[in-house]
Amino acid sequence: MANLPFAATTPTSIAAVGLKARDAEALAGFYRDVIGLAEISRGDGAITLGAGERKILVVEEDKAALPDDPREAGLFHTAFLLPSRADLGRWARYALEQQVPLDGASNHLVSEAIYLSDPEGNGIEIYADRPRESWPWEDGQVAMKTLRLDFDDLLSAGGDETWTGAPDGTVVGHVHLRVGDPAEAERWWHDNLGFETMARYGPSAVFLASGGYHHHVGANVWHSLGAGRRNPARAGLSWVQFSAADAEGERMLEDPWGTIIKVSRKA
Repeated sequence: MANLPFAATTPTSIAAVGLKARDAEALAGFYRDVIGLAEISRGDGAITLGAGERKILVVEEDKAALPDDPREAGLFHTAFLLPSRADLGRWARYALEQQVPLDGASNHLVSEAIYLSDPEGNGIEIYADRPRESWPWEDGQVAMKTLRLDFDDLLSAGGDETWTGAPDGTVVGHVHLRVGDPAEAERWWHDNLGFETMARYGPSAVFLASGGYHHHVGANVWHSLGAGRRNPARAGLSWVQFSAADAEGERMLEDPWGTIIKVSRKA
């Protein structure tokens, strides 16, 4: 495997995300064709995708699942972290050439990000981190802003090489969750995974991480203020798996909104 980005080297990091799909074949096809993940295996109604030899996304079929509801707790987006800015530039050019519908693009100071949605409404972020030493800090918190992305400069960073799929070293850098109360989410991630608060956006969003990363988990109420436990019959987020250096065996947790969090020992 290639050298992994900083996000994946912290004491606790994201190993993989599971999605419950109403049409697993079609959804996996989107992540292959548009995001550039490679199929690694399939069986028991699940399709596993990744980059290089690393498994990072599992699509599980449930044809009877109800559509996701963005007002409920669940997934805001899965964020796929590419190894370099050049990789992001190549993917951006590919997306524009293929006329992939995009939801937005931002310069967050710590990273550059492009947003879109999959065919079942799951949010996606494709991003590249800026060098860690350049991240700005204000009052003990990492300063993440939402500024206009310079697309022309990003495209030029891709050089003349064409996008041939997610390169080895691509990981899920973070997940952003819809919750009912960011303060409650903040307490839960502190108590159960030992995450540190890296930033807050007023009372509406909190960003948490292990080992000084800008965030492994975001939790917001932009569409889900006051949401209770997620309806498990809905499609969308099935689980998030974390790797932890201090994990003893495997354990499974549920956050206050019923999101399944799996924790296993780092390899």
